Amino acid sequence: MLLLGIDTSGKTASAALFDTENEVFLAESSLYTQKTHSQVIMPMVKEIIEQSGKTVKDIELIAVAKGPGSYTGLRIGIAGVKAMGFALGCKCCGVSTLEALAYNNIAHKGTICSIMKARGELVYACVFKSDAYGLEQLMEEKLISCDELAEFLAFNGTEVLLCGDGAADFFMTYRSPMLIIAPPQGRLQSAYGVILCALSKKFVFADELEVSYLQKVKAEKDLESTNQLKKEILS
Repeated sequence: MLLLGIDTSGKTASAALFDTENEVFLAESSLYTQKTHSQVIMPMVKEIIEQSGKTVKDIELIAVAKGPGSYTGLRIGIAGVKAMGFALGCKCCGVSTLEALAYNNIAHKGTICSIMKARGELVYACVFKSDAYGLEQLMEEKLISCDELAEFLAFNGTEVLLCGDGAADFFMTYRSPMLIIAPPQGRLQSAYGVILCALSKKFVFADELEVSYLQKVKAEKDLESTNQLKKEILS
């Protein structure tokens, strides 16, 4: 089967094409960009399909990063995959951005911690144990302070590979011989990780895809603040 992977959860837009029968990546393209992902991701998908000598109709499965990450980027990626899923009649899979980041570094045998910047001193994080073939999740995905994460990793008592756009800052702040940082090619989101992660997941119909923010979007926060203010005024 031909599996298309897409990641628009961060500043890197990435797309890859994977032959599941021969376990070969046929093509991959990534661009670290300040542009809106809607400007670059679909032309990128079209390009890798054409370069592989395939057509859009050859795609049988699609995987996409569903979050956490950039609100706008995630919505663009999910919307694009849903549109393709409906048009092609193929099943889709939304995978955790944090787990996909860990899969970027699956060859590392040991503990992997995916860290993505959120706001202030908070990060999105998750910790996994890798046997170089698959991952075991050691903590739930969460929005957590850097100090709390450092404490968790310290109690874990093993060497930890850090990846994600928050890895470098965390590494510099909590310098320790127990912390190592992933090389640049494995540090940021990529469609490689999305595809490798999706291979062990369940694929669903396009209308079942949902974004996972791990925190409330601004509109939800504003609505809650407004409702709370109304309650205070009426009480």
